[in-house]
Amino acid sequence: MGLVRLAAMQIIERAGRWMPPPVGTANDWVEHLKTPDLSVGTYCIPAGGLDDQSPHTEDEVYVVTAGRARIVTPSGESAVGPGSVVFVPAHEEHRFVDVTEDLTLLVFFGPAYGSRGGAAQG
Repeated sequence: MGLVRLAAMQIIERAGRWMPPPVGTANDWVEHLKTPDLSVGTYCIPAGGLDDQSPHTEDEVYVVTAGRARIVTPSGESAVGPGSVVFVPAHEEHRFVDVTEDLTLLVFFGPAYGSRGGAAQG
């Protein structure tokens, strides 16, 4: 999805809803909206699945809409479930582990995902 300058409000249907990963992939990422300053998407990891993401060059907020897991960062780890909100600063290593129920995350990047050059080096 390319960058779009929105002139008006936009409703994003199905954001934060479970979508099974495509066959042969560990998880699923769907980008719903991307402007220069913000992007919004849904990230899904099936129960027992692997979170294979790399650190990002943008700040990130996860809102858990369904499922249970633990998030692990260099500064600690925590159980997450529906209603949990997690902030991860740019460049910080992070992983969802022990995914015990299909995990669905509504994800916000600021500025937009990839706008600072994609994944962080590390």
